[in-house]
Amino acid sequence: MAGKRRFTRRGFLRTAGTAAVGVPYVLTSEALAGPGRPAASDRIVMGFIGVGGQGGGHVRGISGRRDVQILAVCDVDEGHRLRAKKDVEDRYTRDKRPAGGVVAYHDFRELLARDEIDAILTAPPDHWHALVSVAAAKAGKDIYCEKPLASSIAEGRAVADAVRRYQRVFQTGSQERSGRARIACELVRNGRIGKLHTIRTYLPTDGRQTGNHAPQPVPDGFDYDFWLGRAPWAPYTSARCHFNFRWIRDYSPGELTDRGAHVNDIALWGAEPQLVGPVKVRGKGQFPKNGLWNSAIEYHIEYEYASGLRIITDSRLPDGRKPPRGIKFEGSDGWIFVHIHGGHLEAEPESVLKETIGENEVHLHRSPGHHEDWFRAIRSRGPTVAPADQGHRTASFCHLGNIAILLDRDLLWDPDHEEFPDDDEANRMVRPHMREPWTL
Repeated sequence: MAGKRRFTRRGFLRTAGTAAVGVPYVLTSEALAGPGRPAASDRIVMGFIGVGGQGGGHVRGISGRRDVQILAVCDVDEGHRLRAKKDVEDRYTRDKRPAGGVVAYHDFRELLARDEIDAILTAPPDHWHALVSVAAAKAGKDIYCEKPLASSIAEGRAVADAVRRYQRVFQTGSQERSGRARIACELVRNGRIGKLHTIRTYLPTDGRQTGNHAPQPVPDGFDYDFWLGRAPWAPYTSARCHFNFRWIRDYSPGELTDRGAHVNDIALWGAEPQLVGPVKVRGKGQFPKNGLWNSAIEYHIEYEYASGLRIITDSRLPDGRKPPRGIKFEGSDGWIFVHIHGGHLEAEPESVLKETIGENEVHLHRSPGHHEDWFRAIRSRGPTVAPADQGHRTASFCHLGNIAILLDRDLLWDPDHEEFPDDDEANRMVRPHMREPWTL
């Protein structure tokens, strides 16, 4: 593959003990190139780690690309990995491409050891994002990592540092950057609403709560201990795993990083020249009084920047109603509202949305589509629309808000050193304790 290494035509797919599903398979030159298919040396060779809900969707979407060859999928749930393997093979059969040779792994480290693989897309539960991404960077793979970049501030810093050190191409799964939100950010960055002074991010919650759940037998084919990974041990229940992990703070801070990673990312993108990081954070929130799910169900968070900019995150409007999910940029001469998921824009005055950006003004990265943007960057070794350092900044912003509402007091933040000055209690929440043997 141009810019990194040529695809090795030896193409021998190894089985890795009992963890790999499938048999050894030799990819011939005839299989790797042919009518309507790019030559093997021009194709990006991929593996997927975490192929459940969102990850499985990525597998199905990318398997139709002729310029990509999927060689491996990985998941600790046997059902997920076998389904993903079948999805790729079925698609390749329909497209009259070689359908054999996709290996299903249980351990992501075995997939990363494959020299043939140029790039990985990783979409496991949030508490796995950093461990997989750092390992992939060390293994010389380019990386697409679902949002949030990491489930703690220190883990996000480790990812950004590893990507820089090993010179990897990295795309955070902040797909809103590849849509119409860019237009609003360019208008704001070019002063079309005057001096930006306040950004309001509206992040309504579903108030997700659940009761206590009795331990259940671990389903056959699911390596639950591996799924827990660096998180504390806890008894298995289906209400803890897969989609539900989002509402348990050991794995994810809930809505604040789930859809908050999309909403707050656009807020920060539009305000970027003013931002290094907030210098003060305060928040109030409500948490479930009991039960397994313990992430915030209501919150009001205020961030202050050295420039004077304020960013306010709310789950409710002042009158208690649910707000539309989105971002409101407020300037001295007007405002722009971005509706997340769809990118519909509103403004006052409305004429702002009809303005064009001049040749010599600020133009943000134009993405042809989130996957395509990443593949294009892999080939050119250029930037992506959502690189690791900005994915880390967005995730850290979300984590700061969660820490503020958990501690229920004003916090001072040093964005240069990424720590709370003289605040041991808050600093303990920057880096999670990792269960052995997992470590960054």
